[in-house]
Amino acid sequence: MEAAALPQNEAAPRQESFNSRSLAMQAQKKILSKMATMAVANMLTDDTSSEILDELYKATREFTKSKKEAHKIIKDVIKIALKIGILYRNHQFSPDELDTVERFKKKMNQAAMTAVSFYEVEYTFDRNILAELLLECRDLLHTLVEGHLTARSHARIDHVFNHFANENFLAELYGDGEEYRLSLRKICNGINKLLDEGTL
Repeated sequence: MEAAALPQNEAAPRQESFNSRSLAMQAQKKILSKMATMAVANMLTDDTSSEILDELYKATREFTKSKKEAHKIIKDVIKIALKIGILYRNHQFSPDELDTVERFKKKMNQAAMTAVSFYEVEYTFDRNILAELLLECRDLLHTLVEGHLTARSHARIDHVFNHFANENFLAELYGDGEEYRLSLRKICNGINKLLDEGTL
């Protein structure tokens, strides 16, 4: 297909400012962000992660008494994970940001091991400790994506971590209520599996 002829006296636009890789990444992020619903979560994550997300959804729905809010929180988890995954796979992070990635991974690993330990060892649960670890993860993520994602993505990070670090939510999740016990067991079994595989 021939390009349209330029009017006389009009210079061709400078091509240096165009970056197809950047454009492709924007499109990819937009498409994946639209796809990031619970319906396709299972296609985008492994079985173990999917089960953890399913149980977090159930516990969140029980706590908030709102299917809509629980759905939105899990959807935000998926969107954040997808966007950070795209940035990471496309080598968009600077050396300093890669250091933050490593610090985030270590902190998330620590939070995961603490969550499991509180479940497995009776009378050790301390909601303040777990909440603090999750909020430190949140702050590291904010730092990591500062130069890459929009204010809306930052709001999603707050939405997710502020919910899971909510001390009342943690107290309910680790409490004696039957409606939470099965979910907590499945979440911790899944986390253990991811830890054994080195995923977390």
